[in-house]
Amino acid sequence: MTTDVPAQELSPTPRSTIRRGSERARADRAELWAVLDAGLVCHLSTVVDGAPLVLPTGYGRDGDTLYLHGSTGARSLRAAASGMEVCVAVTLLDGVVYARSVFHHSMNYRSAVIHGTAVRIDDPDAKMHGLRVLTEHLAPGSWDHTRLPNAKEFAATAVLALDLSEAAVKVRSGPPGDDPADEATDLVWAGVLPIRQVWGEPQSAAAHAVPAHVTARAATAPDR
Repeated sequence: MTTDVPAQELSPTPRSTIRRGSERARADRAELWAVLDAGLVCHLSTVVDGAPLVLPTGYGRDGDTLYLHGSTGARSLRAAASGMEVCVAVTLLDGVVYARSVFHHSMNYRSAVIHGTAVRIDDPDAKMHGLRVLTEHLAPGSWDHTRLPNAKEFAATAVLALDLSEAAVKVRSGPPGDDPADEATDLVWAGVLPIRQVWGEPQSAAAHAVPAHVTARAATAPDR
């Protein structure tokens, strides 16, 4: 669920400037949105009790805001909401690159890294909106199909908002970048083994027909 405005170029800061492999950096904010919209899990990096902590978590994007959620008792969410700087990363793996040398073996990927300060959302309407964005990103169509959070569930869930203004996008695609000498001798196979994610057959846990918003999604290939 997104309400995009026309995309602009990313404006890298010192910590979001890609230095290694800078030719793979992407400057278009629309490419940041595309990576985030194609992924389902991000990794949230915080500091808890003086030590770094990185945890996978669900997310959703609405325009230039990334929503994160979890239990109000989760240490990572409490730390992220404390005003400290956090980092969020999303990586989509598209293939393994087999080169003619070990050194040039690589991966084809799309990745995004966001820096900033997450803000805990306490306003009930804004929090419910964040939960809807998260739900519709993970399972489109579910918000209008299932029971909404009750008071207890709503209180037990923390929703954080992270602005996407400070972000970096890096993409690798294409064949191996072998040295000319290895290409000339061409002694071993080189190429790319693509990785594709597919939906499986829906597995029912209730005595109901699989709803249309699930069957329609299962019939399509994920944007990966």
